[in-house]
Amino acid sequence: MTAARHGSRASHRVGHIILRAVVTLLMVASLNFILFRVIPGDPAGLLLGGARSGTTTEQIEAQRQRWGLDRPLIPDQLLNYISATVQGDLGYSFKFRGRRVGDLLLERLPATIALVGVAQIIAIICGVMLGIYAGWRRGGAVDNVATAASLALYSTPAFWLGMLLVVIFSTALGWLPGYGVYSPGVTIGSLEWLFDYARHLILPVSTVALGLLGQYVLVARAAMSDVVAEDYMVTARAKGLTSGQMLMRHAFRNAMLPVATLVTLNLGYVVAGAITVETVFAWPGVGSLTVEALNARDYPVLQGVFLLLGASIVLANLVADLTYGILDPRVKQ
Repeated sequence: MTAARHGSRASHRVGHIILRAVVTLLMVASLNFILFRVIPGDPAGLLLGGARSGTTTEQIEAQRQRWGLDRPLIPDQLLNYISATVQGDLGYSFKFRGRRVGDLLLERLPATIALVGVAQIIAIICGVMLGIYAGWRRGGAVDNVATAASLALYSTPAFWLGMLLVVIFSTALGWLPGYGVYSPGVTIGSLEWLFDYARHLILPVSTVALGLLGQYVLVARAAMSDVVAEDYMVTARAKGLTSGQMLMRHAFRNAMLPVATLVTLNLGYVVAGAITVETVFAWPGVGSLTVEALNARDYPVLQGVFLLLGASIVLANLVADLTYGILDPRVKQ
């Protein structure tokens, strides 16, 4: 009877989370639709080559009718957008001459995931471990150096850090390429291309990873510092447990609760890319696509990018809720 009751509560909780996610996505889609139409500029004129192309008013109006821009914003365009989005149709790009938004996103996603995904993995492993150790050995040399360096990295703009790395390792030393994905003339798919791709990836990955590293170190250190001061840690020491046993049996798991939330939420931003970093390194990912679409007033692409970001954040929150249930059984009650 008790097991059935707990199962019913768990099912109700999961259903509530899913319903909340659906409502959130609908709100994000509606907000995206309205937000990007506030941006100055007429996309119909851009479709015809801009204001300097000598287009007539009739030509611009014909484009507006073709793309449905002549219809009332609310409710016609909004309802059509929501209906198409639910069916998986994100529309067609203005700037890229009618290409599907979904195809553009799928084309740019691998580069972004390679950049931000690798940087996240490096930052999570190094940052959490360093933060946990610094919090466990508070006041030591590692703690002081790690905290100072983390504060400096956390407060440094990513684009400035990226340009600094380019100046040092690309311009001055000439060790690494400073922009692009691969060098001209390299055969795509070959071993030489793979090595060249990895070399181009080092500087942008280092930029993103260093920016995230400080955040993970500070959060993990603060969480571990709070856990060390708890009464049950004093009791565990009084029972004769070694430092290693106390760390692995009690401190680490409890300190990971706030860290898990930060990790899952940051992973939700992987698909969005690092816009400033991709711009500095001319990296052809979703972040660069966002800048291009913003400059061209390409509403469908902007809506697709932010809808993808919203969906990834909602999924990340779902993973965070499930992770909390694993790390802390009290969340299931």
